[in-house]
Amino acid sequence: MRDAITDVPGIKVGHWSDRRRATGCTVVLAEEGASAGVHVAGGAPGTLNTDLLRPENTVPGLNAVLLTGGSAFGLDAAAGIRGLLLERGYGYRVRGGVPPVPIVSGAVVFDLGVGAADAYPTAESGRRAAERATSGKVEQGSVGVGTGCTVAKLDGMEHALKGGVGTASMAHSSGLVVGAIVAVNSLGDIYDVESGALVAGPRGKRRGEMGRAADLLLERPLQDYLAEAEGGWRTFASPADPLTNTTLAVVATNARLDKAEATRLAIMANDGIALAVRPAHTPGDGDAVFALATGRMDLEAGAVPGLMALLGSMAATCVSRAIVGAVREAVGLAGVPSVGEWGG
Repeated sequence: MRDAITDVPGIKVGHWSDRRRATGCTVVLAEEGASAGVHVAGGAPGTLNTDLLRPENTVPGLNAVLLTGGSAFGLDAAAGIRGLLLERGYGYRVRGGVPPVPIVSGAVVFDLGVGAADAYPTAESGRRAAERATSGKVEQGSVGVGTGCTVAKLDGMEHALKGGVGTASMAHSSGLVVGAIVAVNSLGDIYDVESGALVAGPRGKRRGEMGRAADLLLERPLQDYLAEAEGGWRTFASPADPLTNTTLAVVATNARLDKAEATRLAIMANDGIALAVRPAHTPGDGDAVFALATGRMDLEAGAVPGLMALLGSMAATCVSRAIVGAVREAVGLAGVPSVGEWGG
């Protein structure tokens, strides 16, 4: 086990990074197709092809999920992924005589305020990430979609710490495997679920000092909220920019699930974000979780409520662990220090 989403058979991950301009993208490939679902809990999402994952719709699943920087501009990277999958002959087979249609879904983080404001992944970036995709070790931290990610921004970007991309996995004695990969670009603070310790909060005046978003919210009097709201819409009436934060996750399992069951897995996995990010799912976050079921293990787990509970619990744990790993593995970039550099 690599403690990565690639421990799930049939899953590959590839990154494309532009460290100079602080942006990038990450692709999760399930080339042969995987049953899929999605749950979007944030109030400011930027997504691609999520409607087709609704259980009542026809297409059974996905060939790839794109997690990208660059806000909506970064969704262009999906075209490069589709092109490569088409060349390799992967996609949804509509009918004979028609090329398979690669199904790529995805979501964005907003990193335009870090590094170059006009930098975002392109179709060529997405293709390169897909070409580099491997079932082996997954690089974490300030790479791929995590390149321009930041966290703990409730008190403004000048107090932020570096976010990133992280991954984790778990296995059950039955042979069931669950893995997750997460891009952490949150408004909220990061907490270690196992210890309860604050991992990343708004930077204080001296090295090593970090505040807590919950305290900042409680300490602000009502008149400050109302006064700032009159001056223009602000998330939580704070210095933080609205609509510019997001935690994205892809969870995968080797179990057999249909789209409705995969959607339930995504819903349960979203709790992993709430466990590690506080506050989460705010009006200014675009939090979303995709779930993939490769079916490589011949077990219809979705038909057994207890097994679905097991998968959901494993998925939430993997998501929360991946979030903490992403922040701890990150390195400072574009003037934003990492947790390790700040001394938190």
